[in-house]
Amino acid sequence: MHIKRITRSLALIALLGAAPVAVTVGQAPAAKPATAVPGAGPQELIQKVSQDLLRDLDVNRAAYKKEPQKLRALVDKHLLPNFDVDYAARLVLGKHWRTASEDQRKRFVDAFYQSLMRNYGDAIVEFQANQLKILPFRGDLTSGSATVRTEITHQGTPVPVNYSLRATPQGWKAWDVTIEGISYVKNYRTDFGALADKEGIDAVIKRLETQNASGKPDPNLNAGKTTTTKP
Repeated sequence: MHIKRITRSLALIALLGAAPVAVTVGQAPAAKPATAVPGAGPQELIQKVSQDLLRDLDVNRAAYKKEPQKLRALVDKHLLPNFDVDYAARLVLGKHWRTASEDQRKRFVDAFYQSLMRNYGDAIVEFQANQLKILPFRGDLTSGSATVRTEITHQGTPVPVNYSLRATPQGWKAWDVTIEGISYVKNYRTDFGALADKEGIDAVIKRLETQNASGKPDPNLNAGKTTTTKP
């Protein structure tokens, strides 16, 4: 299995959700100062989420392989509560979120989620604890933003996987993942934004729903330019 499918399987689940305000990548609201952030710090949070998910996989791996639909419950339990899904969704859809109806927003979120599971769900099942290394934290938590650096190893090759987090009233939450220099909030925003600009948000939703109905991974799964998103 290709390393990018393994790393993306954990990373891209972050990119879904709903929020009432449209925000572009270059105009994201400032993060909350970290002086009153409850719960674990950024590095401890990523460590705990990874350990809990891997522990669940070790116990139930055979069941997940037999019934892949159960993976959604695994993701819901361990990953979603620790990602700033509202923020990520605003960044992905940008200006198009402002004009989308409630129904369009709901359909987009659901279709996007299903797309991620369709493309990367099987890679989650194969993920092993010895592939993950969380590197020492560097940064100033008082800024309200942080980057947690990790490496995922496949066939002896370490791949850098960096999580961007923001301080929120509910605690530190991840909002983007950069793998080998590729920011997936930026990547998906560019992809969806171009289609929405040309044909409207309904075309974005329809494309996702059609691809999801096929049950097959996207043929251009590993395509994309190297970009970096900043909060």
